[in-house]
Amino acid sequence: MARERGPIVKRCRYLGIEPSYLGSSKKLGKRKRNMRKLSEYGVQLKEKQKLKFIYGVLERPFRGYYEKADKMQGITGENLLSLLELRLDNVVFRLGLGRTRREARQIVRHNLITVNGKKANIPSIQLKVGDVVAVKENKKNLTRFELVLDSTKSRIVPAWLEADRDNLSGKVAALPQRDQLDFPVNETLIVELYSK
Repeated sequence: MARERGPIVKRCRYLGIEPSYLGSSKKLGKRKRNMRKLSEYGVQLKEKQKLKFIYGVLERPFRGYYEKADKMQGITGENLLSLLELRLDNVVFRLGLGRTRREARQIVRHNLITVNGKKANIPSIQLKVGDVVAVKENKKNLTRFELVLDSTKSRIVPAWLEADRDNLSGKVAALPQRDQLDFPVNETLIVELYSK
């Protein structure tokens, strides 16, 4: 299974995003860098890399998400963000069951999550409105989840999700809207890049 293993802070500094968008508590240091001015293509490519890095998606699956978003009704960029937000690992992260998206992905891969009462161990599963995500009954008393809930108690759960922290579960109440997403990505540049 391919995955990105590089240093988070270094990549965040290059892409110009705060590590807090990934759930990390690390901070970016102040460094002066003489960067050349990017071309139009370079700016579009950087936006795509930023979105891929935030969600932990590699190029081929990301291209698939774009093609699916392009076929859907509505604005392609918003559809793309909606598809990425509805991934199982991202929903686990948003519900506060994982400190970072990487940890949420690991929780899913380790068979600790159920979707609508059935086990789910594929992080890229697309959820729909009404789907219930929960920690398996026999895994709810793990110390791991006590520590995670303690560190994510201040995290705000988006309005499109309903979280039940006592039962370690949540429900997809609505489709995510663009104004509910909290990170600085210009999705129109990504659409322009792929539509060339």
